Amino acid sequence: MCAENVAKIICDLVWSFPLLIALFGVGVYFSFKLNFVQIRRIKEAFGYILKSKKSQENSSLLGDISNFASLCTALSATLGTGNIVGIAVAVSVGGAGTLFWLIVSSFFSLATKYCEGLLAIKYRVVRSDNKMAGGPMYYIEKGFGSKILAKMFAIFGAGVALIGIGTLAQTNSINAAATSFGIPTYVTSIVLATVVAMVTFGGIHRIAEIAEKVVPIMSIFYIGAAIIILILKIDAIPHALYLIVHEAFAPQAMLGGGIGAGIIQAIQIGMRRGIFCHEAGLGSSAIASAAAKVKNPTEQGLICMIGAFLSIVICLITGLVLVTTAEDTQMLSQACSIPETLLTAHAFGAGLNSPWLGKCIVNISILFFAFTTIIGWNYYGEKCVQYVFDTSAITPYRLLFMFFVVVGPFLNIKTAFIVADIVIGLMTIPNIIALIALRKEIIEETESKYVRKRKNGQRFI
Repeated sequence: MCAENVAKIICDLVWSFPLLIALFGVGVYFSFKLNFVQIRRIKEAFGYILKSKKSQENSSLLGDISNFASLCTALSATLGTGNIVGIAVAVSVGGAGTLFWLIVSSFFSLATKYCEGLLAIKYRVVRSDNKMAGGPMYYIEKGFGSKILAKMFAIFGAGVALIGIGTLAQTNSINAAATSFGIPTYVTSIVLATVVAMVTFGGIHRIAEIAEKVVPIMSIFYIGAAIIILILKIDAIPHALYLIVHEAFAPQAMLGGGIGAGIIQAIQIGMRRGIFCHEAGLGSSAIASAAAKVKNPTEQGLICMIGAFLSIVICLITGLVLVTTAEDTQMLSQACSIPETLLTAHAFGAGLNSPWLGKCIVNISILFFAFTTIIGWNYYGEKCVQYVFDTSAITPYRLLFMFFVVVGPFLNIKTAFIVADIVIGLMTIPNIIALIALRKEIIEETESKYVRKRKNGQRFI
């Protein structure tokens, strides 16, 4: 039995229905208990993001970086190959119906993301070096009272950074994009490792500085190109939406080169891809949220929620482009021979009626999104290692991280995604347990210390 098959068996065990039901159930529970904060407070959340960056940076509030910088840092780790390549893999294997379940589960997951951001501020600490530290490992220990689960989260979190989202999946996709431009793998490996080292060794401030510049520009670039395609393909959108809903409940999923995928498989793949894209339930973005200059935990919860919302938007428009151009790329045909990793580029090329332009747009987006994901997850992994050990472990961790960045481009991307799913699932379990255990505190923090004070005209700046 090959390594990929073994990894797939382990992945299926980790991501069996108990974990998916727990993730979905937590999102549904908090959505109702918090009066659908993802709808009622969405306008206010965007208002916090647009708050003056300068006023925050010059303020006396606790924190290392501004709200906007923390959002961009979290997005840098969230927006990656999962939003582009991962969606193509999901649609090709599970059918168009996977998009339906991705969106449904992601909607409720926004409430989960809010809770993680809230707890990140509530239980963060100031370390001896005057830097902020927080995230699930701190609210699991201080709020839930379990050092064992906190260390489990931190260990699995470091694993996600080293052999999951942070390196293998991203570096492999960067190499695939670079190869399409004729760049040898060994060149990609050396250049990528050098640039990543230059950024990550500068700490959170340099990571945030790069993220603030790259993430907004690349998001606008990619979303803009996708919207142009959808405008050009506007006549195909109604049928695409029909396919997405129909395939979500049909006995057989019709996309994916003749691979029959039932409803259960569509739900599993859709939910797993959604979590890989927006990371709600993982608790990872709470690590970046803890560094924000903010006083009120609920404010950061809303900002954290917006990060997931933007990630879901990119997933949705990627999926729509794939389905609206399905006939042009033969995705509806059993004769489809396009590798999943190239489907998005082919879809963009078909939509723009220019294969070269489509390839350039997608591959450039992958290069930058994957790069920012690497530097973002390096920071997450660093904080996890720091929690388990101490600051002396940071340098060895960085060297090990760089090793996986170097070897990542030479590995098989399918195996890389499977390995990423495994460590993500293991990381999720202690975080979900803590969210359930701290549910009363989350609700009380929202109702007593936020909603009632807002009604009385008080503001948190």
